Amino acid sequence: MSDTEETGIRLQKALAQAGIASRRNSELLIEQGRVEVDGAVVTEFGTRVDPAVSVIRVDGERIPPLTDHAYLVLNKPRGVVTTMSDPQGRPCVADYVLDRPERLFHIGRLDTDTEGLLLLTNHGEFAHRLAHPSYEVSKTYVAEVDGNVKLGTLRRLLDGVNLEDGPAQADTVKEISSIRGRTLVQITLHEGRNRIVRRMFDAIGHPVKRLTRTAIGPVRRGNLHTGELRDLDHKELGQLLDLVDL
Repeated sequence: MSDTEETGIRLQKALAQAGIASRRNSELLIEQGRVEVDGAVVTEFGTRVDPAVSVIRVDGERIPPLTDHAYLVLNKPRGVVTTMSDPQGRPCVADYVLDRPERLFHIGRLDTDTEGLLLLTNHGEFAHRLAHPSYEVSKTYVAEVDGNVKLGTLRRLLDGVNLEDGPAQADTVKEISSIRGRTLVQITLHEGRNRIVRRMFDAIGHPVKRLTRTAIGPVRRGNLHTGELRDLDHKELGQLLDLVDL
């Protein structure tokens, strides 16, 4: 009887298919008690799993299931419209995925004048949850703002500022540098409202001149150049799946 004729496949085969280790080394991981399936440590080599639904972890890190879904990150250039088509003929996100076979869509959006990280996928439930405020996925930006910002003024962002559609509050704020009437500020928040970062800085009297999103949850810009696209790695995807309970 083959692996697929029984329920699921052997755990060591699932680990090998996920690229974690060879089957033999996967057996060692199991033997050492470093592998969990659905919250329980597994030490038996004959354990069978369904890689599409079983939550598998090695050393506590989620191993994403094998899937036909695509999970990508784009470092969107400034001036590119966050749409998959544009009737006005402006450059848009779709221009960067023309060679992809999947029907992709972006998760959330960035203003046309804002550059930085944007996630794309063809997994509808993943996209829905990641964009939903109840899951509180953090986003980090670097803002170049007008003027030299005083520490007390930055603290107002942590305390919360009132906007026309309700209060908004940053999780963390820190000054990176300040020179010649310009200040670079890193800000992290869970907000997803339209132009929220720009409006928060407007509220404290320091309009944004340039804005870049540098992180979405565990996904960091790193060495991804402007206009470049890459697949999420196993660790990033596993952490995002955990964040949105998938």
